[in-house]
Amino acid sequence: MSQSLGRALQILKSLGEGERSLDQLATELGVHKTTVLRLLRTMEAERFVRRDSAHRYRLGSRLFALADVAREQHVVRQVAAPHLRELNQKTGQTVHLAAWENGEVIYVDKLDSVRSVRMYSQVGVPAALHCTAVGKVLLAAQPKRQREAVLATLDYKVYTPNTITDADRLRDELQLTKERGWAQDKAEHESFINCIGAPLSDSTGRVVGAVSLSVPDVLLNYDQVLELLPELLATANAISADYN
Repeated sequence: MSQSLGRALQILKSLGEGERSLDQLATELGVHKTTVLRLLRTMEAERFVRRDSAHRYRLGSRLFALADVAREQHVVRQVAAPHLRELNQKTGQTVHLAAWENGEVIYVDKLDSVRSVRMYSQVGVPAALHCTAVGKVLLAAQPKRQREAVLATLDYKVYTPNTITDADRLRDELQLTKERGWAQDKAEHESFINCIGAPLSDSTGRVVGAVSLSVPDVLLNYDQVLELLPELLATANAISADYN
């Protein structure tokens, strides 16, 4: 572990025990105050720590957000696991579980197809928001202001001839996703893959994740993938029920 990272983590551990002054942190870390101050300024800028009017440091709001995300992802993954396995076994196709994290959609679980075909997606890696089924599901679920901010700043990278490349088209697609309760990726991210995704909700109706089925067109064409939609929606409903 790098020295700076180790010291930053020690600062977080110390602040987890209670507020600290600069002098106290320097003493606990056994380094000069200027070294600690450099770390604190960076951590404060990223909201990992905050400084009050008395120049004492406390844990920052970014940690609360990360803690909520970590808890949700753990719970969603744990609750979803048996249902994902059942969907994977029933359909024989690749199953993904994804969650919204700090403005990105992250794959938090993946069960590969029983076929020999493998997809490039990886757990822990972001999914493209504008051209994946889980990306559309979770972006559609965000508050309007946040959703519009994403639409305005998205890169709209072109992956295939079917990729959505502008905000107006994506906005329409997100509205359709909300209305029908599921999203599609019709060879938009990978030219040989079709995908359908559905939201996972808690007892208040808040979307806490998304589940999807991804199928190479050498196995099933798009219309045949749509025939798997009832299985996908049943799985999403079962996970949501268990989550609550």
